Amino acid sequence: MTDHYPAEARALTRAEIEAFIRDGFVRIDNAFSKEVADEARDIMWRDIPFDRNDPSSWALPVIRLPGYGGGPFETAANAPVLHRAFDQLVGKGRWLARSGLGSFPIRFPHPDSAGDDGWHVDLSFPGPSSNPNEQYDFSNWRANYTSRDRALLMLFLFSDVGKNDAPTRIRPGSHMHMARLLEPAGEAGMGPTMLEAVGADCEEALATGEAGTVYLCHPLLIHAAQKHRGAEPRFMAQPPLGLAEQYRLERVDGDYSPVEITLRMALGRD
Repeated sequence: MTDHYPAEARALTRAEIEAFIRDGFVRIDNAFSKEVADEARDIMWRDIPFDRNDPSSWALPVIRLPGYGGGPFETAANAPVLHRAFDQLVGKGRWLARSGLGSFPIRFPHPDSAGDDGWHVDLSFPGPSSNPNEQYDFSNWRANYTSRDRALLMLFLFSDVGKNDAPTRIRPGSHMHMARLLEPAGEAGMGPTMLEAVGADCEEALATGEAGTVYLCHPLLIHAAQKHRGAEPRFMAQPPLGLAEQYRLERVDGDYSPVEITLRMALGRD
């Protein structure tokens, strides 16, 4: 059966998918409109305790907003071009649609560092000692080599982000190193205190782009924040894409997604 997508839902090219497998991320320009980004920023400014028009009031290097549903956030999360890319990178029927986006670390030009700029991989499931009543306590969460519960890491740019505007730093190829580090721990995975920064020999890339740009990243890609050295606040969401079906490294039919292919390559299975 032929798949039917809107005209704006261009497919990732073979070269882009190969780059995703090699580098661990792909950049999609104009995934959603600047009008959607503008509307979303207007909503978020209502919850920021600074004067939008007075930079002297921007008293902290970062303000964290937990997330928003509906409206421009739901529109951005469900852009047709992204749904098609999810099918291509994760597999049809294997990912969960989102009704909103979060969290939002809003970074402001500021002389001080926010102190959160260490290299890391995002954790994806609670460990055995996690407290279910502490919704935002991720100190005991874990990550494993098959990226349990997380299909992709995503970076949604809701403002124009240049090299001085605190773009997320990315280590291309580091997802392969992380998979090899995590494999000996098996399905139980490792917690944050056990995850040493790896991939230090990888080059560094910056998640820059105009508002409406989205980076789709392998869930084990190592990345880091940085200080804002520009003039305007940086608005970005960094939500996970959930899994409807856990990644599998052994499939009888051989129907591996690009994410699974990277894991198999890293672990010497492909």
